Amino acid sequence: MGSVSLKIGDGTARFKKATLCSSAVNIVMIFSVITTNLFALYAFTSSPKHTQILHNNKNISIISEQVSIILREINLSQKKLAQMEKELLGYESIDLSRPNIANELKMFLQHHQLPLGKDSRTGITEMVPSVGHLCEKNSDLLSQYMSYKINAPCNDDWSVAQKLIVKGCEPLPRRRCFSKTVSKVGLNPFPNSLWNPFVVGSSGNKSVNWSGLNCKSFECLKGKKLSKECIDCFDLVKNGNENQRFVKVKSKNDFLVDDVLDLGSSNGGVRIGFDIGGGSGTFAARMAERNVTVITSTLNVDAPFSEFIAARGLFPLYLSLDHRFPFYDNVFDLIHASSAIDVVGVGGKIEKLEFLMFDIDRILRAGGLLWIDNFYCANEEKKQALTRLIEKFGYKKLKWVVGEKVDSSGSGKSEVVLSAVLQKPVRA
Repeated sequence: MGSVSLKIGDGTARFKKATLCSSAVNIVMIFSVITTNLFALYAFTSSPKHTQILHNNKNISIISEQVSIILREINLSQKKLAQMEKELLGYESIDLSRPNIANELKMFLQHHQLPLGKDSRTGITEMVPSVGHLCEKNSDLLSQYMSYKINAPCNDDWSVAQKLIVKGCEPLPRRRCFSKTVSKVGLNPFPNSLWNPFVVGSSGNKSVNWSGLNCKSFECLKGKKLSKECIDCFDLVKNGNENQRFVKVKSKNDFLVDDVLDLGSSNGGVRIGFDIGGGSGTFAARMAERNVTVITSTLNVDAPFSEFIAARGLFPLYLSLDHRFPFYDNVFDLIHASSAIDVVGVGGKIEKLEFLMFDIDRILRAGGLLWIDNFYCANEEKKQALTRLIEKFGYKKLKWVVGEKVDSSGSGKSEVVLSAVLQKPVRA
């Protein structure tokens, strides 16, 4: 996402990236400086009688005029270089002097000097707050998010925060206000909460912040198709579709959770896992029944996924797929991913999926399992692109099934899906 360099003195916050483009800018700048100095040298040495020039008012005036021209050229060159930098590197500066910028945003973006001076281990002298690379393009929305009364309840604006995250403004700045308190009453204790989050007689509707959502109750969400991975996913009724996932197969592309766990038993077993875009948390619930801790990444798009997962006694991670996963390298035994990882879309570039796959590979330990679950292949080209990308990593194919599956939305149409269990190799 890039580091943030803030210069409060001139009222700018810049995102700096070391790229080929930035190197080009440096070369242009060096060339401009050398040319300017040669011009200045020529101006001062062009006369054969330098001592006479110093005493000649007319010549002094000419030199002064030439120096003024040089200074104007330098100033113009700096402005041109700054504009080239913006165009080449693809960022704009956050202008903190603009009238619509919230004071709290200015306060958050200030540098904070270390109280004891330079840190001997890291070499830093100040702490620099972090904001997302694309926050500048949504500065009005960001300023709205940061407009609140200090030490008072925050505005009911979680949907504004999510809009910023979806637009790439991630991470968001911290705030000095109290988030809306929702009374979490009527929750069942673990492990009963896995399939009955709320006690009998409690709908659970009052334990969720429903602002910004079309549905205002869990009854409304039942029967909704929110995504390919979430059709009736809030309906946990026994023997229902969601209740049967991962323990009952409907097609050859459906793998049983116990079979996958057996594949990982020979190499340290599966203890902790990460579910990417895991809907209402059913995969994590099945793994919890088998004493495996799973974190589920999600956003509250059209439904309170995070709050529902938490009500089941599971761990939701509020995070978009464009964010670098906030985990250290080689920590997970298992990563589960479905069509939620399709960040390419129609007509998109495969490089976007590559960035995601490399980050998945980074946090998966050697010998760990990557479970690709019913990944929707819109066409043969997309299937081949994903296959080539997977083969690039050198994973061992423990399971690999490509087949047709009836569209879960009820249209009756069949769609090509890929399911696979892959084992990460040990690399030199």
